[in-house]
Amino acid sequence: MTTQKILITPRSLSDLTHPALEILRSAGYEVTGSTPGQTPGEEELISLMDGTVGWLAGVEPISEHVLDKAHDLKAISRNGTGVDNIDLAAAERHQIKILRAQGTNARGVAELTFGMMLGLGRSITSIDHKLKQGEWTRRKGFELENRILGIVGCGLIGQMVTRMALAMGMKVIAYDAYPNESFNPGSDFSFVALDELLGKSDVVTFHCPPTDKPILNATTIATMKDGAMVINTARATLVEDEALLEALNSLKLSGYATDVFRVEPPGNVPLVLHDRVIATTHIGGFTSESVDRATETAVKNLVDFLTRQ
Repeated sequence: MTTQKILITPRSLSDLTHPALEILRSAGYEVTGSTPGQTPGEEELISLMDGTVGWLAGVEPISEHVLDKAHDLKAISRNGTGVDNIDLAAAERHQIKILRAQGTNARGVAELTFGMMLGLGRSITSIDHKLKQGEWTRRKGFELENRILGIVGCGLIGQMVTRMALAMGMKVIAYDAYPNESFNPGSDFSFVALDELLGKSDVVTFHCPPTDKPILNATTIATMKDGAMVINTARATLVEDEALLEALNSLKLSGYATDVFRVEPPGNVPLVLHDRVIATTHIGGFTSESVDRATETAVKNLVDFLTRQ
């Protein structure tokens, strides 16, 4: 009998040494991987499909063409929550089950968001860079206490960010397409409409799924407070890069921090190189704890599903 394969493609697991993967090996599966440290492309993924019954996947695009070649595949288990990188219609057509590791990286993303907020408010990365080039530069920052934080998307991550912000003395307003009215962490928190959030917030942070069109564009940015800051650890398509760049250059916005890009790596694009931008390499869930939680959950989801087949 041919050994069935489990494909591992998240960059954080590309060396195939994570202890949780031993559960798959112990269950009798052959664990295979894509090129270590790289996001696999369509051609490489197709070459790995033969004999693969389960796939522990990251954020790499999983297209219809790949799934059309995945004749043995029964399930894709994400080491996270988002599945917009997967052609869900093609997966359904081929009866491939999609499994999610709900909430496992929430703490890591929430803490990165708050780190970005502090970094923007005090220009930490920009000043550090200039000092290392021999320039003694001082840029006046601001304190977070009594500032208004606007959270777009108040699921598990947004709720964690809310609690952190309230502990720092901020006031928090949130917009969610399906607000959880039972979430009521205090008198300094409330749900509001999106346009009200954009108009009132000193800092806007995104923790929502992708939308049909960017939430932030030239029109919506014009309604924001002068000097507001924007943080995006969710999806690159939530913002319009050109409009953000223009707003930063005019000082309409005082800073932007992002962990997500339309193309990764993004290359030397003007927005990434701007001295009022903090850009990180999609590290929101890339902590020891988040990787462990996500991997363990994704493996469990995969084994539980395949065992029932």
